[in-house]
Amino acid sequence: MYNVSLYKCEDYEYEKVKAVVRKAIDDLGGISCFVSKGDRVLIKPNLVMKKSPDAAVTTHPSIMRAVAELVAEAGGHAVIAESPGGPFNEAMLKSVYKTCQMTDAAEASGAELSYNTEVRDVSFPEGRLLKKITVADEFMKADKIINVCKLKTHGMVRMTGAVKNMFGMIPGTIKAEYHLNRSNINDFANALIDICLLAKPVLNITDAVECMEGNGPTGGTPKHVGLIIASDNPFALDIASAYILNINPKDIPVSAEAIKRELSPKNIDEIIFMGDSIKQFVKTDFVAPATKPINVTEKLPLFMRRIINDTLQPYPEFNKNKCVGCGRCADNCPPKALSMKDGRPRLEKANCIRCFCCQELCPAVAVEIKKPVLYRVVSSL
Repeated sequence: MYNVSLYKCEDYEYEKVKAVVRKAIDDLGGISCFVSKGDRVLIKPNLVMKKSPDAAVTTHPSIMRAVAELVAEAGGHAVIAESPGGPFNEAMLKSVYKTCQMTDAAEASGAELSYNTEVRDVSFPEGRLLKKITVADEFMKADKIINVCKLKTHGMVRMTGAVKNMFGMIPGTIKAEYHLNRSNINDFANALIDICLLAKPVLNITDAVECMEGNGPTGGTPKHVGLIIASDNPFALDIASAYILNINPKDIPVSAEAIKRELSPKNIDEIIFMGDSIKQFVKTDFVAPATKPINVTEKLPLFMRRIINDTLQPYPEFNKNKCVGCGRCADNCPPKALSMKDGRPRLEKANCIRCFCCQELCPAVAVEIKKPVLYRVVSSL
């Protein structure tokens, strides 16, 4: 059986957040079960891009502060570290940390903010797909990793939670290589699982106070859930999160593949819950992403796949009234299906792998996902 603790938390008032985080961790045995005196403990938020905490895109600083203070209480040295999308350099990290208020959380808690931009290749023979993984050096320097994710919908993988959050170990633009080399959604899901297994987070906490519905992980709408969840198992935590969002785990590629690999509970019946009742937090009106994976073309010849993809698969569309012409979508497009022309993005649809990195990293929320009529028919079957 798997253990998950969850408690109601209506807002991000700091003392309230810390009390809830402490209770959730105590249910799992207490912080001393996860942190020993002298441990260097990396606390991994979701800081996908520069966004104010109010946007419900990134892990809230109050939760990060609470976790860092509890680590210190156990005698550990807390380090907040992340590799956002885009360039992985000190200037970018400073900008992201400041906007996401991680700088404030670090100052208040005494945690160290990592500006280490070194990269290393790590052998991982246990991986299903990834036998070697390129990671940000700071993650491998840590004695322990605590994973603090943000619960959101996601255009490519349906839901982003604890397992997907560890993709932040992959440095900046190198993430694009992982998308490009694993464009099949199930392969990409298994790559995410391998990365999480390499990280081995000892404790996983989900910020589900203010979540995101619709076209997440950055272009959706904030949705109040009022909950903080914790588990020593990231796969179980994601199954609980899927239940809360009223999404079938089989429709979440990461959870579906983890179940096949016998790493995850199949449903909440295999989970021991502590704290508040999970059923009171289920959101039956939660708006799922506009897309879900359709893998009907895998065994067809390449030329046929391209034709069918053009008529069946969803694709990004750019709102000219919102687009600011920054070029970030083109710069971070894994297959280089986007280019800039006259200051606006231009899509070569045949080259698009439907990773929707363009939507995820657009600072102006100018990328929408277009669903062809045939896609709507097939995805409803």
